[in-house]
Amino acid sequence: MAATAPILPLSQMPLLSSPEARVFFSKISESAKNAVYNRRPWAELVDHNTFSKPESLAEAAARIRKNWSYFRINYTILLSVTVAFSLVSHPISLFLLMVLLGGWLFLYFFRNGPLVLYNRHFSDTEILGVLTIMSFAVVFFTDVMSVVISAIMVGLAIVCAHGAFRSPEDLFLPEHTVATFV
Repeated sequence: MAATAPILPLSQMPLLSSPEARVFFSKISESAKNAVYNRRPWAELVDHNTFSKPESLAEAAARIRKNWSYFRINYTILLSVTVAFSLVSHPISLFLLMVLLGGWLFLYFFRNGPLVLYNRHFSDTEILGVLTIMSFAVVFFTDVMSVVISAIMVGLAIVCAHGAFRSPEDLFLPEHTVATFV
């Protein structure tokens, strides 16, 4: 009897042992560590003594810009938590995004060698086309897009409200940042 090739050769797609995957995950890990290390203290973000009503819309916009420059990482973490909470509260959307992400990672980015499925070899162009169509279908024909956009809008509203009402007078901004606001 002739040995048949496995339907989906997992030995050709070692996700965590490929050099590309290690570089990808180490960059993500390093970026996350740097972001957490460089964030401002949360107590400084929510200090109730620093909140006041802006005099005008122009002042509110200037406050938002200054606070964004200073609390950029905290605001990004807040936006990420808002999107994550929204996705966790909509498990179908989260599942669809995870399947889509897994498909891109396993089938396109970290795959070594050709993809063989049912003794048929698929080219990179075919895989890219199928993944693109699947991404389009998941994003536009399910509620994934509305969940993510709604979460981003809620997060941005929170960030803008905080930025507008927090007086940036006590913030020590770097010189190159201050020069852009004068």
